[in-house]
Amino acid sequence: MLKKPKSVEECVYFTNRTIGTGRAMAWVFRKECPKCKKGIMGKPQKKNGKFDKKADHYVCYACGYSEKNEQVENSLVINIDYKCPYCGNEGETTSKYERKTFEGVPSYVFECQKCHKKIGLTKKMKESKKKSKEDADVNE
Repeated sequence: MLKKPKSVEECVYFTNRTIGTGRAMAWVFRKECPKCKKGIMGKPQKKNGKFDKKADHYVCYACGYSEKNEQVENSLVINIDYKCPYCGNEGETTSKYERKTFEGVPSYVFECQKCHKKIGLTKKMKESKKKSKEDADVNE
């Protein structure tokens, strides 16, 4: 059984969503510092206290050790608790923390353990204001 996070603060990535008739909760725990083994690796903080999402490295909050994004992200694993939208099977699985193109959209892809169909956790895209305005015009 997969260990579930107690807080989103423990995670690099977390999502909980429905996929058709199924559902998926996915999370990626932060990496333990390879140098001091006490702290966790995360994005550096800016002067205003917010995290710098675009930083090209991760730092240990305990000792200050730094590693490049690729080095940290290649060692992470995504944990998924799901109900398959195709066969209804409920299960847990892990996959490499890497986005792949799935049905033309960047997604974390995993496979149902019963029916072996691929399921994608798509990257949530923001709708443009222009598009939503056009939709509003059509509805009036």
